Amino acid sequence: MPPLRTALLQSSGRPGAVAENLKVLDEAAARAAASGARLLVAPELFLTGYAIGDAVPELAEPVDGSGARAVSEIAVRHGLAVLYGYPERDGERIFNASQLIGPDGASLANYRKTHLFGCFEQEWFTPGEQTVVQADLDGFRIGLLICYDVEFPENVRAHALAGTDLLLVPTAQMHPFQFVAESVIPVRAFESQMYVVYVNRTGPEGEFEFVGLSCLAGPDGTVRTRAGRGEELVIGEVDPEFLAASRAANPYLNDRRPGLYGSLA
Repeated sequence: MPPLRTALLQSSGRPGAVAENLKVLDEAAARAAASGARLLVAPELFLTGYAIGDAVPELAEPVDGSGARAVSEIAVRHGLAVLYGYPERDGERIFNASQLIGPDGASLANYRKTHLFGCFEQEWFTPGEQTVVQADLDGFRIGLLICYDVEFPENVRAHALAGTDLLLVPTAQMHPFQFVAESVIPVRAFESQMYVVYVNRTGPEGEFEFVGLSCLAGPDGTVRTRAGRGEELVIGEVDPEFLAASRAANPYLNDRRPGLYGSLA
């Protein structure tokens, strides 16, 4: 099985301008495909912007809404899978969600953020209830989380136990929490023996200052590719042979003693 070349789109697009953000995504998909990438990952709430305040209900859409259809067309046109963040409407409830669209344009998975961060998210969104959401792509088991979710080690370990090879984490990581991108993400990848893709927004947006620093971390705890602080598309590879060797050399999952951890839950 060949490595999965993955593109990380570090961008905030234009908050509140869905059509413009779709153009940014389309252009990034073209560049990613030209580099041989089979997967493009965009940040949290990329479709609409993060700091959109009262516009959340207006811009929220169902899982199969117009934005999803547009992303599906982008995926098919460029022949790669696309993960994007968006506000999902389900009846009266709105979720901070991400959806993975396959190269054939079909929805592979939809995830609702389970751990909401700060007053803004808690005011507008309903927390999701399913921790482990997965899909298969080119022989890899793909898992989904969103931003704050990955800061809870229980979430990542649940993915590891469910067989996730590559964890995709669209994020809106803001100042002064850049240590998450710099330190926490590589540790999560190592302690649960998987690849982690962490894709951030960048620059000022409303009251927030997003720090960039998107990365692909390997199961050995090293960062394989890292963006800076500005708008950027970076490429990395998820190597199945290296993943298998790392898991054999670091048998955390086999050496666990779950009977000792019951009090944690």
